[in-house]
Amino acid sequence: MDFIRLASLDTVPQVLRGAYVAIGNFDGVHRGHQTVLRTLKARAEEAGVPAMVLTFEPHPRDVFAPAPFMFRLTDGDAKARLVEAFGLDAIAVLNFDREFSQIEAEDFVSRFLVDAVGVTGVIVGSDFHFGRQRRGTPTFLKAAGEAQGFAVETLDLMDEGDEVISSSRIRAALSEGAVAAANRLLGYHWFFEGCVVKGDQRGRELGYPTANTHTRASFQLAQGVYAVRARLGHRLLDGVAAFGKPMFNNQRPPFETHLFDFDEDIYGQTISVALVAHIRGQEVFSGLDELIAAMDRDSQKAREALAAARPISELDARLGFVPPTDRHPRA
Repeated sequence: MDFIRLASLDTVPQVLRGAYVAIGNFDGVHRGHQTVLRTLKARAEEAGVPAMVLTFEPHPRDVFAPAPFMFRLTDGDAKARLVEAFGLDAIAVLNFDREFSQIEAEDFVSRFLVDAVGVTGVIVGSDFHFGRQRRGTPTFLKAAGEAQGFAVETLDLMDEGDEVISSSRIRAALSEGAVAAANRLLGYHWFFEGCVVKGDQRGRELGYPTANTHTRASFQLAQGVYAVRARLGHRLLDGVAAFGKPMFNNQRPPFETHLFDFDEDIYGQTISVALVAHIRGQEVFSGLDELIAAMDRDSQKAREALAAARPISELDARLGFVPPTDRHPRA
């Protein structure tokens, strides 16, 4: 069936009734999360029912913090794209606010899992909690499943090196410019999207026009230069991007992407950008000539990195930023 995205569970399509469901925040949908989704897919296929992800936006930490502060790896749209590419049937992205946080764990189970979906089974990570005062532990969920007739499976987090694969570990890697490490932990090339807005036009004056997207205060990617691949509609475009403007106004800088061999007016359009490689950190140059020379070097390095890029996983290939071959449509 076609992939289904729900914004609530008030009216669940009949085709999703009896689904096997994985529940969690899934920020990043990283390789640890993917072990949960892989198990979900297998259990749903065994039972002959749909496989659905149940997640929440915004992240609970942003709801209870004085102001949004988390460097989010994936918003609801990105999570939906990843879940669909993973080959699952549906995602429900429920609005999380203070009122939602006060739902009792028992009510969460009866209202969302039993009444709304009629779940066949539920899969969660070992660190998952839900309901008021986080009373809904995996142990609680297991007992509820036994009482109400659905299976419950709890999975441990995946390890790599001395640490579990976690969203916080990936955030830390990106905040240091360690793109290769972050992408390895994610199992795909990290991407984000935004609306193209007008900047100060300085890049065009320097011979490097850019597609600029605003960044949130919580966007903590290391300032520097990156090899990127962008999706604009159905087209894939290679480019080099800069985050941070140390020689100019560096307060809340946009993410500036120079698309190679491209000259179109795309203001107001949505662009998705995947990080392929980190080229260098931000530097301050003695003048514009030195800056332009550095940009020339950055562009060459970015082209080389993009030519050498290969999918990290089957999921990465399905996302389409880095196809299995170097052949992809260009402008």
